[in-house]
Amino acid sequence: MLFGWLLTRQQDRGVRGDLLEIGVYLGKSAIFLGHHLVDGEGYTVCDLFEDDAPDGANEAESRKSYPSLTKQAFERNYLSFHDELPRVLRGPSSVVPGEVPPRSCRFVHVDASHLYEHVHGDIGAARDTLLPEGIVVLDDFRSEHTPGVSIAAWEAVLNRGLKPICLSTQKLYGTWDEPGPVQEELLAMVRERDDCHLSVQEAAGHRIIRVKSKEGMAAPEFPPSRHHRAPAGPRPGAPEHGPRTADRSPASGTRRPTARSLARARARRIAADLLPPVVTRAVRRGRAG
Repeated sequence: MLFGWLLTRQQDRGVRGDLLEIGVYLGKSAIFLGHHLVDGEGYTVCDLFEDDAPDGANEAESRKSYPSLTKQAFERNYLSFHDELPRVLRGPSSVVPGEVPPRSCRFVHVDASHLYEHVHGDIGAARDTLLPEGIVVLDDFRSEHTPGVSIAAWEAVLNRGLKPICLSTQKLYGTWDEPGPVQEELLAMVRERDDCHLSVQEAAGHRIIRVKSKEGMAAPEFPPSRHHRAPAGPRPGAPEHGPRTADRSPASGTRRPTARSLARARARRIAADLLPPVVTRAVRRGRAG
């Protein structure tokens, strides 16, 4: 909701500039950002994908957290929703300053490495690429497993001129411009909703707006994938629940177990009772595979 509202507000105010995402994983937020591109704007994404990390700590992080990430997987997902790919930078986020022109972006989403040294550099890159009224979004700024992001984010607030616009459960939205106007509009918007928790605090000279979704809050509209197929409706004149067959329960519509399926289930129970646990687990793993 915050992504969509902030991006649309920029468009309504005539703020034009490119979009940048540092760290894309499999493309969920990138796909959403792509729907907010305006004609004439560029879109760049950067990720290490399956390449080697620049240092040992980053390599260990990538192997542990992103073993399934490949450039091909990201591109396949993105092209399920869009006709064209964004500009894809394959490599560490340190390549961004040399590839994205200064003061060219209106919105930057940072969700790459969680290591302090890398996040510190990503925040600096975001600051240099943002236009006036540009917004940076820092992911995982408060997660238990990402203390490096927390330190880099609040260090930027205290020492590097970053001004918080608002906080959600996992993201810090900020700007290097005056946050007052966008905060006032944000407060007015949230106060008109009944699906958000809202609190406002003061800390170190900054107004901190916290927004949290209530249970049941609906996600913004998201155009369906090109692979989406709407479920077929009942044929005209067909019974509402379809024809009753011999192996379906008249009351519930579920299939009755056949003699063959009952025999298989009994055999599995007997095998589980008689075989050593290590053999049983190996068989189950093999069947799952």
